[in-house]
Amino acid sequence: MKNQAIQLTDEQMRDFIVNGYITVKTDFPPSFHENIFEHLEAMFEHTGNLGNNVLPLIPEIQQVFDHPVVDGAMQGVLGKNYMMHPHRYCHYNPQGSGGQGFHKDTYEGDEQIRRHKCRWTMAFYYPQDVPEDRGPTAVLPGSQYYETSESAHEQPDVSLCGEAGTVTIVHYDLWHRATPNQSDKKRYMLKFLFSRFDEPSTPSWQTNTDDWHSVGNDAEPDHPELWESQWDWYYGKENGAANGVSPNEVDNLFETLQHEDEKVRLNAAYRLGRVGEAAVPTLNQALHGTSDSIRSYAGYALSLTGLPAVPTLVDGLQDTDDSVRATAAYALADMGKAAAEAIPALTRAAKDESPLVRRHAIEGLGIISQQMDEKTDLDQTVQVSIEGLNDEQYWVRYNAARTLAKLGPFSEPALPALIAQLEDENRYVRFNAALALKQIDTPEAREAVFNHLFSTRWCALTTRDTPY
Repeated sequence: MKNQAIQLTDEQMRDFIVNGYITVKTDFPPSFHENIFEHLEAMFEHTGNLGNNVLPLIPEIQQVFDHPVVDGAMQGVLGKNYMMHPHRYCHYNPQGSGGQGFHKDTYEGDEQIRRHKCRWTMAFYYPQDVPEDRGPTAVLPGSQYYETSESAHEQPDVSLCGEAGTVTIVHYDLWHRATPNQSDKKRYMLKFLFSRFDEPSTPSWQTNTDDWHSVGNDAEPDHPELWESQWDWYYGKENGAANGVSPNEVDNLFETLQHEDEKVRLNAAYRLGRVGEAAVPTLNQALHGTSDSIRSYAGYALSLTGLPAVPTLVDGLQDTDDSVRATAAYALADMGKAAAEAIPALTRAAKDESPLVRRHAIEGLGIISQQMDEKTDLDQTVQVSIEGLNDEQYWVRYNAARTLAKLGPFSEPALPALIAQLEDENRYVRFNAALALKQIDTPEAREAVFNHLFSTRWCALTTRDTPY
């Protein structure tokens, strides 16, 4: 059983929203981390990097992520019901290495989807001291919101140095890299993935105010509407117009969506999203335009607009252009509960000829339906998700299983299909199928999960020298 989590403060949450990472320190004795380091040494010597199996090989690692300070930070960022993803990896940075270039990771088990709202994190754990010369991971603070390398590299380069037991929780889209290891010692970093299971309805940290402007310093913000919108989302606030953003700005902001500077374009998109209903016609024009980049910004703005934008996005799901339909489905999914009236349209879109539209639609059905107060008419959502389990694209199957997991007991009709997906060719689809069965939680579902886990159990004690 976990100890009670040590929750983040308002100031720490603000820093995470702005910078995209937070570092905490566990208080295990040095011998605890030395033991993990020695196990990693033995793994590389005898079997090589075992990737996802590093946790069953070294189960003590779980104690790091169960530590109250790590658990509390993860709850603040991903909500109390966050999930440890089955992908994990030991990053080895040998003596004399040249390091890496800055990059964003691709998503494991899913099509590469970038979201400003933090629904995925990485956790970087050091089992040894990592000073500057030992090749720490470096990040570009605030770069989780940027797609271009040019914008990301305008941010300062920060090395995540730390003693053994240091854990840094990172927004999945943050630009990062391994720096050169100029020491004569090896450096290991264990990277684990985590994901949000529930959309936020209330803060999951120790908060004293819901007013973004009362937290932090007096420095001029780089992205005022963007940051405030993330804070409001974490608070479970409905999207919509904001004070101080005038409909008279719409034309100028629309022109600014074409600015050469990505940061300026982002600010224009989020300010348009704060205008409210008056900006919807202009954003609809951008949604159906010829520029994929401007269409993407229009999607962010329409999602932030909330309920007044739903009819426009539902219409977008009928467009002949795959990109328009995909952006509309993406924006509705990101909008969450406010898009409840779009469920029938998303159900149809989940059968779209475009796999990206199907992917967004099925994810949206899970996010929106899970938040609905009344779950009496989810038969179509469950049925289309069952069909999605047989999609040719693994990342559609992945999201179909995850949507069924979000609906819990309402997904009981999917039992046979989910049991079959325990043998899917993709390991992460299998995980979400098992997760859905766990959430359904009937005797038949539990038996299927237990049978699967026992039959696929990986034994950390079995080696070529000790085969039985």
